[in-house]
Amino acid sequence: MGVETEFGVHYSHPGTRPLTPEEVARYLFRPVVEWGRSSNVFVSNGSRLYLDVGSHPEYATAECSTLDELVAVDKAGERVMQELIDQATERMAADGFGGTIYLYKNNADSAGNSYGSHENYLLNRRTEFRRLSEALIPFLITRQLIAGAGTSVGAMPVDDSLPGPTRRDAHFAFSQRADHVLEGISSATTRSRPIINTRDEPHADAAEYRRLHVIVGDSNMSETTQLVRFGATDLMLRMIEAGVPLGDHQLSKPILAIRQVSHDLTGTAPLELRNGSRRSALELQRHYLEQATAFIHRNGAHHERVPAVLDLWERTLDAVESGDSSGIDTEIDWAIKHRFLSRYAAKNGLDWDAPRLAQLDLSYHDITAGRGLFSLLQARGAAARFLDDAAIEDALDNPPPSTRAVLRSRFIRAARDAGQAYSVDWTHLKLNDLPLHAISIKDPFQTASDRLDALIGSLSSGDASSVHPV
Repeated sequence: MGVETEFGVHYSHPGTRPLTPEEVARYLFRPVVEWGRSSNVFVSNGSRLYLDVGSHPEYATAECSTLDELVAVDKAGERVMQELIDQATERMAADGFGGTIYLYKNNADSAGNSYGSHENYLLNRRTEFRRLSEALIPFLITRQLIAGAGTSVGAMPVDDSLPGPTRRDAHFAFSQRADHVLEGISSATTRSRPIINTRDEPHADAAEYRRLHVIVGDSNMSETTQLVRFGATDLMLRMIEAGVPLGDHQLSKPILAIRQVSHDLTGTAPLELRNGSRRSALELQRHYLEQATAFIHRNGAHHERVPAVLDLWERTLDAVESGDSSGIDTEIDWAIKHRFLSRYAAKNGLDWDAPRLAQLDLSYHDITAGRGLFSLLQARGAAARFLDDAAIEDALDNPPPSTRAVLRSRFIRAARDAGQAYSVDWTHLKLNDLPLHAISIKDPFQTASDRLDALIGSLSSGDASSVHPV
C-alpha cells in the first residue's frame, strides 16, 4: 500500500512584496534540488518527494505492508514538508521576503482547483479488473461517510433533472473531493479526475502484480480516519481477490451519486442502481461492513488493527444513521471538523457560507504544528491518535522494514555518503557513473539483496568497479 499527497501552497505577505505560488515552490524545493540535483527525488525513508504540475509539492509514501507503517510514513511526510517550509522561510527572509508560507493537506482551493490524495494498492494480476471496478466503485463512492475530510459549502444549485429543490442552502458536506470527480474510470488523472485510474504501471513484476490507483479520496489529517479509510479498502480488496460475492451494486450515474452522497449527511438519499433498484449510501456501507466482518470471522484477521478498523467503521455508520456524531467526533475528520465549526458558528451566529468558517475549514488542513487547527485540536485531546510521536519520528528517517523501501533507503544513504551521483525509481537503483551495475528490484517485499550488499561494500572500499554487473 501507499498514498500520494499533493499539498496546496499559499503565501501570506501583508505589507510586503508578493510571490507567485511557482516562486514559493522554487524556494521550498531549492534545498532538494541542491542535494538531489532534481525536484523529483527519493528521500532516506524510501519515499518520493517532488514538485507536481501546478506547483503542488507532493509526497508519495514508500511501499508499506501494514496500516501502522502507512499512516506513520504518511505523517512523516508532513514533517518533511515542514522542514522545507522552515528552510524556505529563512532563505526568503534573507532575500527580503518577510511573508509566511502555508502548506495545506486538503483537496481544493478558493479558485475551484482540486488536487488529490491518491491511494495505491498491490493486487494479484489474476484479479479481473472489470469485476474489481464493478465491486469497488460503489464502495468508494459511499466510503466518504467513514473517511471524508468534511467541508463547509455555500448555497449551490443541484441537478434540475431530479425531483426536489433546485438549490441547496449553505451546509456542511462529507467530502472536499467529491464535487471535483468527473469520471468513474479513466487513464487520466488531472484532466478527467476519475474514481479509479486505469494506467497500468505496477512498479513491480507485471506478470504477477498490478497496481490499483484510487484517486477519489479526501486528504486526511486524522490518524484514526486514515486507519479506517485504508483498512476498510484493504478488506474490500481482499474479499474481491478471494472471490467473495459482494452483490450487484453498480450505480447508474456514479458521478451524480458521489455528489449526492457528499451533500446528504443523513446517508439516506436513494441512489439509483443499474439494475433498477435503489440503495442508500448507508445501506451500501452496512452491506460491505457485514461482508467484511463475516470474511474476517471465516478467515481470521490478517493484522492486529482489523478489529479496530471494523469497530470504527461500524460506529461511524451508526453515527451517520442516528445523526449523533458524539461517539466519533474525535476520530473521523468530517465529524471532528463538523463539531468545531458547528459550535463556532452557533456561538458567533454564523451561517455555513460565512467567510470565517471557510477560513477555519482551510486552517484545519494547515500542516504547521501549533498553528493549524487540526494540530491545535489534537494537542488538546480533541482529535484521537493510535500512533505516537516516536513512531512518526522513526518513519521520518527510516523506511518501512517489511518492503523493498529498505533496499532503496540503504542505497541512497550509501551513495550520498560516498559522494556518488545516483538515480532511483520505484524498481531500480543505479550509480550514474556505473550504469551496468544497476539493480532491479521487482518484488515489493524484497528486503535483502546480495548484489546491493556487494555494491555498498565496494562504495565503502572506494572500488565500485569491482562489482560484477548482471
